[in-house]
Amino acid sequence: MARYGKIPVKIPEKVNVTVEGRLIKVKGPKGELSWEHPEGVNVVVDNGEVRVKINDERNKQLLAYQGLTRSLINNMVKGVTEGFVKELYLVGTIYNAQMRGRKLVMSLGYSHPVEYEPPQGIELEVEPAQFSINNQKVMIIRVKGIDKQLVGQVAAIIRGFREPDNYKGKGIRYSDERLILKEGKKSKK
Repeated sequence: MARYGKIPVKIPEKVNVTVEGRLIKVKGPKGELSWEHPEGVNVVVDNGEVRVKINDERNKQLLAYQGLTRSLINNMVKGVTEGFVKELYLVGTIYNAQMRGRKLVMSLGYSHPVEYEPPQGIELEVEPAQFSINNQKVMIIRVKGIDKQLVGQVAAIIRGFREPDNYKGKGIRYSDERLILKEGKKSKK
């Protein structure tokens, strides 16, 4: 039995949730998001809450959709009220990042600078960190937005430009990512 999908989503004061057929629109102080839920799932807005119901309690696929729909609606409500932030650490002595307008320009040890322009609705911030990792300089890149999926996708794209090295610890990593350094090769004595 799906229990998570049955928990109602509370709607804060400044948020407006409307359901038009299968399209759910959430409007709040930070912006507006919309999503079309799957068939067989019913979304009801009443008394400041959003409830997700399904037609057949025995259908496992619909039970999964119920939890998914509830999670996505909850993320949409949280996104238009608070927003989402993902932090990345750019670790390395020669690595650098800076903003030029909306573009993120990074020096990652390649023969050319890497430029990335984020999609609409995503804001990037770069600042030097007040700490070091493995005695190497650290830059903090913040990805902000109201759409949780888009924030995570942009953070993954930026991380993919120079994934962390398991030997020296250099590269771009998530702030909560735990990197286990490997021991290098040893010569015979």
